[in-house]
This record gives sequence, C-alpha cells and structure tokens, in this order.
Amino acid sequence: MGLLNIIHRMHNRQKLSIREIARLTGELRKTVTKHLAANTIEPKFATPELASKLDPFAEKLAGWRKTEAGKLRKQRRTVKQLHADLVALAFTGSYARVAAFSRSWRADRQREQQTTGRGTFVPLHFDPGEAFQFDWSEDFAVLGGERTKLQMAHIKLSHSRAFLMRAYPFQTHEMLFDAHWHAFRVFGGVPARGIYDNMKTAVDRVGRGKE
Repeated sequence: MGLLNIIHRMHNRQKLSIREIARLTGELRKTVTKHLAANTIEPKFATPELASKLDPFAEKLAGWRKTEAGKLRKQRRTVKQLHADLVALAFTGSYARVAAFSRSWRADRQREQQTTGRGTFVPLHFDPGEAFQFDWSEDFAVLGGERTKLQMAHIKLSHSRAFLMRAYPFQTHEMLFDAHWHAFRVFGGVPARGIYDNMKTAVDRVGRGKE
C-alpha cells in the first residue's frame, strides 16, 4: 500500500508522467493509470496505539541515526552500541526494539532519497529533445608556451549523447551563457529542459520546500 502513496506523490507533487512513474516503480502503465484514476490512498485502520518504551527516546535515536549516517562506515556506532547508549539514559526496552526502529528509519530514508531526494536522481531514459546536461570541469593546455588552467564547459544531449565542449578562462555567467548559445547553435535547437549540478554559475541559492 505504501507504493500507492509513492505513485500519488510522484504524480501530484513531482509532476512526473505516467510513463516515468511506471519506469521508476516497475509497474505497468495501465496499473499506474488505474491507481491514479481510482484515487487510491493508503487505508487507515482503527488499531489501538500501544505505548512503547522507546517512544520517549525515539526523537533522540532518530537524531543519532542521522548523525551516524553522515560518518564513514567504520566510524559509525552499531545498533548494539546505540542500545547501550540509550540504556545509559534510563531506557529499559530491548535491543530488538532498537534494531526494529533502526531498520524502519533506514528504509524510510532510502525511500525518501529515491522518490524525492535533492535533485540528485537522473533518469537513464530520455525522449529526443527532452533534456540536456551541463557541467564544468578543469583541464590544462599549453598556451603561448605556458601551462594554463582552463574551465571546460560540457553540454550533452541526454537522448543521443551528442555533446559539445568549449574551453574558457573562468566559470562566469557570461561564459555559461556563451557555452549554451554555441551548444544550441551546433545542436540546431533548444531541448525542453536542462539538468545541472549544484554549480554556483547556475544556482544562486537553494530554498526550502518548493522555493
């Protein structure tokens, strides 16, 4: 049933097409269409909420999990160590309860990264003219007898993989616009959208939510 919520979120919030949703979820297009047409949502069951010994510590444990996720694998605390640290804070629950919480937290985090993320997911299939990708890299060339650092603009069509590279002295807005102009001139048109990394010449700032 969680998959149905993901399908609705992809369609309503991320504005993905039925074809793209089907590709990402592995479902048939007609199945995705059926779920959207029926406006199916995850059912709510009238089950009593049982208090857990972990409830007063859930927020702290989630914070620990988030902190540990940002460390190298060898530096992370194990679930056994997390349980011991909670016991030191007067937690009287079992190791199994902490392990179950950790599994659920990890699954939610993975699902969030796969379905929402921060723009880091790039689909591998594109229609002709749908998108282009742009990025910078650094390289060197001998100019006038001197080894000179150059800023390389990479523009690639996502469908055909046709690309253009141009060298510039700096990564400025003027150089960015010039690279795009020459790329679209060579390609003979402008794709519907562009895909960028979080580069300073393309992104002024990243807001919260829909900003």
